[in-house]
Amino acid sequence: MESSEPLAIKALEALHSAAEYSFKIRKDDGSWSGEVHANATFTAEYVFMRQALGLGLQTDQEALCHWLLAHQNLDGSWGLAPRHPGDASTTTEAYLALKILKLPADAPAMCRAREFVISNGGIAKVGIYTRVWLATFGLIPWDAVPQLPMELILMPSWSPVNIYTLASWARTTLIPLLLVRHHQPIYAVQNGASADNDFLDELWCNPANKHVPYLPSLWDMFKQKDITTLGFSVLDKILCLFGGLRQFPMRKYIRQQLVDWILQHQEASGDWAGYWPPMHGGVLALLLEGFSIDDPVISRGLEAMERFTINDEKGKRCQSTVSPVWDTALMTVALCDSGLFEGDKRLQQTVEWIKNLQHLEAKGDWLIYNPSLAPGGWSFEDFNTFYPDVDDTAVVVMALLKENLSSIDVPCISRAVAWMLGMQNRDGGWGAFDHNNDQIFLEKSPFKDMGRLCDPSSADVTGRLLECFGMILNSPHRELLESTLLEKLGTSSERAIAYILPRQEATGAWWGRWGVNYIYGTSNVVCGLASFCKQDERVQTSVNRATLWLKSVRNADGGWGEGLDTYQSPERAGCGESTPSQTAWALMALLAHHPPTDEAIESGVKYLIWSRSEHAAKESTWTDQSYTATGFPLCLYLQYTFYPHYFSMMALGRYVRATGFFGSQHCNGSVSEA
Repeated sequence: MESSEPLAIKALEALHSAAEYSFKIRKDDGSWSGEVHANATFTAEYVFMRQALGLGLQTDQEALCHWLLAHQNLDGSWGLAPRHPGDASTTTEAYLALKILKLPADAPAMCRAREFVISNGGIAKVGIYTRVWLATFGLIPWDAVPQLPMELILMPSWSPVNIYTLASWARTTLIPLLLVRHHQPIYAVQNGASADNDFLDELWCNPANKHVPYLPSLWDMFKQKDITTLGFSVLDKILCLFGGLRQFPMRKYIRQQLVDWILQHQEASGDWAGYWPPMHGGVLALLLEGFSIDDPVISRGLEAMERFTINDEKGKRCQSTVSPVWDTALMTVALCDSGLFEGDKRLQQTVEWIKNLQHLEAKGDWLIYNPSLAPGGWSFEDFNTFYPDVDDTAVVVMALLKENLSSIDVPCISRAVAWMLGMQNRDGGWGAFDHNNDQIFLEKSPFKDMGRLCDPSSADVTGRLLECFGMILNSPHRELLESTLLEKLGTSSERAIAYILPRQEATGAWWGRWGVNYIYGTSNVVCGLASFCKQDERVQTSVNRATLWLKSVRNADGGWGEGLDTYQSPERAGCGESTPSQTAWALMALLAHHPPTDEAIESGVKYLIWSRSEHAAKESTWTDQSYTATGFPLCLYLQYTFYPHYFSMMALGRYVRATGFFGSQHCNGSVSEA
């Protein structure tokens, strides 16, 4: 204990100053919500939306340009994340946005961007989502965009392909695009509206031939024996021959079905799914169907989209989503793990804020394949009643229990547990939003580059559920729950373990679906398995392999880090500059199975202590320069502003508790209430 106490003192001091900062940035209602950083496409598409609708950009022109230019790479490109290689689609969208914002084409930034796009094949190489937005301004022919058959809305839920076999994010993005693709609108840019507009000709390698197919030739796909993609492509060719079925007698009825679906899925706040693409597409689709710009449905949608924007000294930008429930639940866990806030009224206010956002109404797409399951989950966002997710729900339950362990029998927790149990997939794991959403062949469809199209089980989400279930099963108050619910938790956990163990990599790591990458996946699983090691020797063996891998990839500075490149190059798993978030994930996994005196743990704790950013005498936080969250592997990466802060607090809090130091000596008293 003597060797641990000096480090424990420093860790506790860091916790105190971080807690001061936590409450300084808390909102008046008791919640937290940090900026969700993403790539330039969301801000570019905000510009496209305002240009298409004639809403004007003069007021924010300078602020939008400032933010976009600040995120340009030295080679002229824009990438999917900072310090990540440039991306042709992202760069094309950013370039078009800047040109709409009247940045001169001969400006150095524009020249560099143009050189990058041309050197990478020009506009012909952009993805389908970018093609759609270019086509809406006549910058690429609509026949260079795959046909998106709106008849998909008519397919019954038992069909192998229907809108509900797509993941929630793909479904909500695609449905409004079906209407946009049907109408094939041409909006004006500075030189007017034209189906063959030369406004962006400088980004074409050959502007005389813009009818560049999105998909490879049928013969090439046949030679590659890619039968699934070939089948989708043949269907697209047939639809193209028949004009996309626009003259099909049932088209009017089908369009109304799509409109009804969009209207039914709009929140009272105006949001759609808490995600930018469905909101952008939803507004355009309804306007194309005859809604007025002044219609309450449209005005609410536009107001919701503006809430996704931020305008400060860094410029104006648009977030891909917002994260108040996620941030608030994780911050609550962090503050409870610090051991400084037992009975604190501020956290009691936070708990009430969280409880009020539980989904109690039987609505949402998850009901399509689970019609008898009672609601009880939480969503990532505050305005999203259609798409609760099990990852958020598990974190919320753990936050509520950590704040008051004796609340295990309150109705909101029982409802949440029952809902999570009902969302378990047939393979024993969990996806994020959907149940048995595992039609992976859809990933080969023409619109696959919108992101992952399915929501199958993943090890990181399943690990989180196991951690939550283990916390309940090992609670000293477990007897307050019904015995049948406890039995279901035990059986569900066994199935989850059976899912997780075979998916361990040869290295000992697990792949991370929602965080970067193997460090995140491994941490979630190892923390989840901590409650089950004593009952199963296979679990302990698996955990030992995982912790050995974590120790083997520790950096010389004592921390852990991993780059986005590991999604393309798995051999680089665990390789990258140290970050507070990833160091905290590794530490939490090791602390769940090793003593605090372990050399790897102590080195990680030292890294976190000395990597803080001091804001004032009693305040400090952590920042990550790299993106450590994943939207869609290879397509969308994110950075949640508070990730390095609350995960570092969790790791330090668990370390101090493990040393036993907190129980014997209290450093500087409790953090004062604001």
